[in-house]
Amino acid sequence: MRNINEDTITQAVIAAMVGCKNPRLRTIMTSLVQHLHSFAREVKLTEAEWELAIGFLTEVGHITDDKRQEFILLSDTLGLSTLVTAQNNAKPLACTDSTVFGPFFVDGAPELPLGSDIANGARGEPCYVSGQVRGLDGRPVAGASMDVWQSDEDGHYDVQVPAASGEHTHRARARLHTDAEGRFNFRSILAVPYPIPHDGPVGRMLDALGRHPWRPAHLHFMIVATGYERLITHVFRDGDPYLDSDAVFGVRSTLVADWVRHEAGPTPDGQQSEVPFYTLQYNFVLNPITVDEVQK
Repeated sequence: MRNINEDTITQAVIAAMVGCKNPRLRTIMTSLVQHLHSFAREVKLTEAEWELAIGFLTEVGHITDDKRQEFILLSDTLGLSTLVTAQNNAKPLACTDSTVFGPFFVDGAPELPLGSDIANGARGEPCYVSGQVRGLDGRPVAGASMDVWQSDEDGHYDVQVPAASGEHTHRARARLHTDAEGRFNFRSILAVPYPIPHDGPVGRMLDALGRHPWRPAHLHFMIVATGYERLITHVFRDGDPYLDSDAVFGVRSTLVADWVRHEAGPTPDGQQSEVPFYTLQYNFVLNPITVDEVQK
């Protein structure tokens, strides 16, 4: 591989992968090299711009830790997360749409019984959430595992707030299980819009592109049940000013729902609230796993 130039470099790199024993890896890397080289040729990438890009990605890596995933933010804000989600989650129209995972999911959320207050001290107006999980055939899905997480009224997830004791406290986050009729209910706080973390390289990129960092108000859900495809989705609050300009392109019209405001008084759990509160009712429809998918 001598005397490589701008016209021969692409094929030289591809030829160097001839010993790759993983067919899928070879397919992906061949296409990646071809597209990267085509991009550099198309925009006539300069050395200064290449160095700037390397520095940007290095910063993205440096700021990423167990509480902040800047690479997911980068993927989200470039629309790559939504693209990958959409092309891997095609399902019948009657099923609940999937959307982006986001960077704030945490393994090991506390498992709580139905009816629990998952806010656990997170700041926000009271909100009572209920609904049902069904299959595409309309049958209730009993015992479905449901992870729920959201930000507080300041737009912060629990993992973004340093714990005074040094030990993480789960707030506005829990794992529940649907009952025999596939129903669920819990108390939390009102979902509010918030900006994604924008004090790092992704934030500077958005600013340079004339884009804002805001996400519309939403609740995250991940639902897992035997015999059904896993569902990762949000439910968005109707009327939010950022529904049509979500910084991570995650909104689907089918996922927009109404948070109903109620004056102080009786609550859905039979208690009394001394302050106004909200209710959200939303049903999820899961896609069954086919025989072919099970065999995979």
